Amino acid sequence: MAINATIYKIELQISDMDRHYYATHALTLARHPSETDERMMVRVLAFALYADERLEFGKGLSVDDEPDLWRKERNGDIAHWIDLGHPDPARIRKACGRAGQVIVINYGGRGADIWWDKSASDLKRSRNLSVIDIAVGAVDALAALAERGLRLQCLIQDGHVQIISGETVIGIDPQPRMTSESAGR
Repeated sequence: MAINATIYKIELQISDMDRHYYATHALTLARHPSETDERMMVRVLAFALYADERLEFGKGLSVDDEPDLWRKERNGDIAHWIDLGHPDPARIRKACGRAGQVIVINYGGRGADIWWDKSASDLKRSRNLSVIDIAVGAVDALAALAERGLRLQCLIQDGHVQIISGETVIGIDPQPRMTSESAGR
């Protein structure tokens, strides 16, 4: 018998001074049995970083032709394709052909470095690809917040992110490993 996904309800209040985006989102996340707290909370962070009224979560780990998050234009074109972790370079190249902008949020410490060392030469040819790194300590702190009912505030200013849950404040500084402006050079 298959194990069902666990449902998480998260109220996420975002104040992004860099993009002048201010909104509260009621998120419902289905956590696949094989998904870790770390990965699930990085999905929430990714949502906060790229929040938009049309940003939505993909169908999950078991679907190969959808990203972890995406934003589609009103005409159905994919504006943003966001994948987490260490995706296969062939998958990312295919995504770059389908979407206006592809973002990989790389986390996992040494594993992230190994993935980049193997994939960089292939991925640097993609002009619409950005790769950002999230430090292990920040991911661990986010994972410690994981609860089935959660209220979070996210403040973003000058590239610095603060995730606030009650008295807990987590500072995160996403580090660009590759930006779409530097890709293809």
